[in-house]
Amino acid sequence: MGLTLAQLTQAIRRKVDIDMETIVAESIAEHALGFFGFSNRIIDNALEPTDRNLFYQLQDYDLLTTESEETTLWDGREWRIHYWKFKANAEELARLSEEDEDSGEDEDPYAGIYEDVPVSLWRERSGEDDDYEEPLF
Repeated sequence: MGLTLAQLTQAIRRKVDIDMETIVAESIAEHALGFFGFSNRIIDNALEPTDRNLFYQLQDYDLLTTESEETTLWDGREWRIHYWKFKANAEELARLSEEDEDSGEDEDPYAGIYEDVPVSLWRERSGEDDDYEEPLF
């Protein structure tokens, strides 16, 4: 699966409401991850109706998806098994959220605007190191 609690928490905040309190998003993420354990998918039959509703909501937010497979039973009947798994974009959202945190959104975008201006230009504009002398008369 590859998603950590922190990653899924940020992905939920990003998809549902960026202003959502982290503790709320973390509790949702923890509840969802609790079903998966070390697996990348879980069987739908393991869910209670309230848990399934949460999974449908996460599916609406484009974080979870379903898949199914069919198998033939020993008596010849077909049996369909439904699974839930995290979508690839959930991991992408989590990665983007981490990059946003690392980039420091509160930094001033204009902080380094004058770094490329040569020192000689600053001296020239400020009048410092100017050889010109105004005539006395």
